[in-house]
Amino acid sequence: MSALNKKTIEDIDVAGKKVLVRCDFNVPFNADGSISDPKRIKEALPTIKYLLSKGAKVILCSHLGRPKGEFNMKYSLAPVAEYLSKALGQEVKMAKDVIGDSAKSLAASLKDGEAMLIENVRFHKEEEKNDPEFSKQLASLAEIYVNDAFGTAHRAHASTAGVAQYLPAVCGYLIQKEISIMGGALENPKRPFVAILGGAKVSDKIGVINNLIDKVDTLIIGGGMAYTFYKAKGHTIGNSICEDDKVELAKEILAKAQAKGVNFLLPVDNRVADNYAADANYKDVPSDDIPDGWMGLDIGPETAKIYADAIKGAGTVVWNGPMGVSEWDNFAKGTIAVATAVADSGAISIIGGGDSAAAIEKLGFADKMTHISTGGGASLEFLEGLELPGIAALNDK
Repeated sequence: MSALNKKTIEDIDVAGKKVLVRCDFNVPFNADGSISDPKRIKEALPTIKYLLSKGAKVILCSHLGRPKGEFNMKYSLAPVAEYLSKALGQEVKMAKDVIGDSAKSLAASLKDGEAMLIENVRFHKEEEKNDPEFSKQLASLAEIYVNDAFGTAHRAHASTAGVAQYLPAVCGYLIQKEISIMGGALENPKRPFVAILGGAKVSDKIGVINNLIDKVDTLIIGGGMAYTFYKAKGHTIGNSICEDDKVELAKEILAKAQAKGVNFLLPVDNRVADNYAADANYKDVPSDDIPDGWMGLDIGPETAKIYADAIKGAGTVVWNGPMGVSEWDNFAKGTIAVATAVADSGAISIIGGGDSAAAIEKLGFADKMTHISTGGGASLEFLEGLELPGIAALNDK
């Protein structure tokens, strides 16, 4: 994968240079305006510290939320500048705009080893349109571009791809870590290679399933998409979620897995509920015997044991998507069982962002995983084998 041959911040001389760094500071906030989870900011610190230590003039940028292309101070990055100033032990100056007078004069007055943050790049609608003129203005603030925002690497926006047309462009430590760990797992996995895919829809994961079927030894399916596979096998699924237009595709996937000798695991029992609610009545039933009027909301206890056994001897595990409605305690048991098995497996474990990452964090297993991706959509597209524009735009070694 070409992504592994991209230049990094260590491949260029940054001393005394103005360096524009695209980070992912899209963090959640509490009602009082304080940052509720600074994980994404912390992930950016190694790159920022390295650049400062080498005497670069660091200009940080990021998006936050969806301000719809206008200046809306509810989405200001000012609290991030405050957090960074404390974390770095030096002031991170905050610009009042993105490419206006404030950003330009602050950038011009930066000294070696100093850092600043420009305002939310999505305050300009040109950002998401990847407008060349806006990209050029952004690039004019600096002499080198560093992309370290893996979470937005699958989007071709001005600050993630456009600016790379106008400046020498390299990746930071976070993107380097993401592509080396995930790329390494896909290109040369320690075997047995087990992939666990959950979530509601087959359609969201078709590309991932098709890409992984050629690489894995075992493919474990959970979550709502399992019911589309059941229907493909001729089972009745009650009121469970199902993509009727994907049943034929599910049949093809089952046939492909069989032809390739992949151990394709579907649930053997399910926890079903009489309606879609956290406090619904529930019971555990065999997967081929889901009663009318009931819907599957989690894998059952037998399935959890079978999945845990399959994970036990793995060399590499990639996991994306929960096993059930994991935010509800009664339907989180399957996801917890799988998370525990992955944590105890001793395998190289890669969690592909999004809901699975949230479940792992909530359960306190984060430190037992080799790698938790910082990008939901980006990690999904990476696992599909797609080229990510924010990485493709960087210079090759």
